[in-house]
Amino acid sequence: MVAKVNLAAAFAKISDAWSPHIAGDINNFQIKLVKLDGKFDWHHHDIEDELFLVVAGRMKMGLRTGDVIVEPGEFIIVPHGVEHCPEALDGECHVVLLEPRSTLNTGNVETAKTRRTLERLD
Repeated sequence: MVAKVNLAAAFAKISDAWSPHIAGDINNFQIKLVKLDGKFDWHHHDIEDELFLVVAGRMKMGLRTGDVIVEPGEFIIVPHGVEHCPEALDGECHVVLLEPRSTLNTGNVETAKTRRTLERLD
């Protein structure tokens, strides 16, 4: 089935921060939408690269080599093995994630923000 997704309407359906929702599938990848609020947990992914596309708000991607500020309309790719810590700046931030289906949101660590089962947006 071919369907379009309105990002503003999809983000409006998400009520809780740090809980990725599946918006679509592309082969072995998923498009996930997540609201960021505050700071996440430091972690890395052993085998998965991640793309973070900021749609609204601003995000700081904490990296051990230095922080990167990502503005609306910009994205950053974090290669597997790179420790990182996303953080919303100036309030809530809306992010589109493109990552392999196997990606656990907290990577190599288990925290209160770990989500093993993700809801699918309609």
